[in-house]
Amino acid sequence: MEKSENSLQWHVLGPPGAGVSTFGRALAQLLDAVYIDVDDIVWFTDDALPYRRKRNPDHRRALLTEKLQAAPRWILGGALCGWGDVFLPLFDRIIFLDQQTEIRLAQIRQREIARYGPDRLAPGGDLNTVFEKFLQWAAAYDDSTTQRGRAAEMEWLANCGKPVLFISYQ
Repeated sequence: MEKSENSLQWHVLGPPGAGVSTFGRALAQLLDAVYIDVDDIVWFTDDALPYRRKRNPDHRRALLTEKLQAAPRWILGGALCGWGDVFLPLFDRIIFLDQQTEIRLAQIRQREIARYGPDRLAPGGDLNTVFEKFLQWAAAYDDSTTQRGRAAEMEWLANCGKPVLFISYQ
């Protein structure tokens, strides 16, 4: 993918619930860029019950390549450590948003209730199991040793060779 003089190719990531999508969308609007959400790449988002089926890495890379090529000015929001490392050379800048775990979890609860309604997330609701698993996973981010944990993402950022702006807020 070639860069034009007017290109803008930024990557925003952070722990689950830190506000990456909200920040990324606002930044894209401010900078007249397209916002691309990694969740829409990783997950089959047309399922009646969301966040249950992931695309395989090859499918993700092909879909993301198509979306990035369609826009010279974009902000990519969400983690792609590992499967998406091939896109690292494209980034002009990387922004890492950080926030305290309790605040992140409260934001996730608020967002998911607004998105799906309290009844679907409550015990007995059709999304309760996936919602509770997601909260547990998000809460474990700081101590996780997986690719989507804090230690792995900090190592990825330290070795990415790109300018990284760290923003921590409360």
